Amino acid sequence: MSGARGHHDMGGLPAGEVVASEHDFALWEKRVDALLVLLSKKQLMTVDELRRNIESLGAEAYDTMSYYERWIHAITQTLLQRGVLHVDELGRRMAEVTARGHE
Repeated sequence: MSGARGHHDMGGLPAGEVVASEHDFALWEKRVDALLVLLSKKQLMTVDELRRNIESLGAEAYDTMSYYERWIHAITQTLLQRGVLHVDELGRRMAEVTARGHE
């Protein structure tokens, strides 16, 4: 394995204080979490696939996406990679949601 450090890898680097505080999750964040649990239970996704697809994000995307945005990206990529979801189907569904005016 090479000694190259991925952009996401902060291990051992100064990153400032971690502030642990409780906060309310947005409905879409709760849904992303539930989706990951369901996909894992159905053996359609592993934590390794989640991590790999998050870690494959480019530096700019990684830095601008929120925690759950990274998760939904990784879930989508995994389902596409496994052939569970197809790009044309995803595009159609996104257009349907946009037309309905939902987030």
